[in-house]
Amino acid sequence: MAKLAGLYRPATLAEALSLLAQDPGAKPISGGATLVAMMNARVIEPEALVSLAAIRELQGIAQLADGGLRIGAFTRHRETAADARLKDTLFVVRDAAAQIANAVVRNMGTIGGSIAFADPGLDYPPALVAANAEVEIASASGRRRLPIESFFVDWYLTALQPGEIVVAVLLPKPQPGGSRYHKVARVSGDYATVSIAIARTTEGDVRVAVGACGPTPIHSDEIDAMLSSDSSLANVARAADALAGLADPVDDVRASAHYRLSLIPRLLERAVRQAEQSR
Repeated sequence: MAKLAGLYRPATLAEALSLLAQDPGAKPISGGATLVAMMNARVIEPEALVSLAAIRELQGIAQLADGGLRIGAFTRHRETAADARLKDTLFVVRDAAAQIANAVVRNMGTIGGSIAFADPGLDYPPALVAANAEVEIASASGRRRLPIESFFVDWYLTALQPGEIVVAVLLPKPQPGGSRYHKVARVSGDYATVSIAIARTTEGDVRVAVGACGPTPIHSDEIDAMLSSDSSLANVARAADALAGLADPVDDVRASAHYRLSLIPRLLERAVRQAEQSR
């Protein structure tokens, strides 16, 4: 790992953003679960690190005035997995957090650091798409909010610009219904070979997203409408075919592209039925 020129420990968000603006070679670090591994593999070699650990604004889960939830970027996976306010149509986020890696990583890793890495095999991206989340982003020049689908741009690429960091993930008010996150992995806690996230209201409105089958989570309003209008076995199969048609999986050490495509119908059927049962 390359030698760092410095490790900054700002106490406020404004101070952290100022440091990142002043030093283009610096990178923010949250729990370090992803960044340190990337540094060890020499995928990235930052000149300095800006720790976000002491910034209170980035920590914890808060309920908003409209009933939605704000998950601070430094909130650890174990906190998200344990929060009972993530229920009904938002349970999918809690479900995904509980399946991340292992207890050590869940105690260390944070939601902001995880989504900023934008690995398609991670658990949060499809779950947050199914939950219709937004991302709050900040830099020294101001703040902005993006729908989660606009945040993920390509393989390991997000909409973050130089000097910007993820401040929070914003979730809408949970609606009565059910939601689930399912993944197939080589071993428990591994990156997903394929994953499916679904949220379904008691009225039958559905949002579904597929992970690990392309550079970003796969989601389609038209497929959501298909599943919302008819959850019969035949229509779920048609929706699965449509999702597979949007997929662009790769052959890698976890699975072939063909195998990934074959998993989508099985996972979708399971997710639809479990979401219905949990209404």
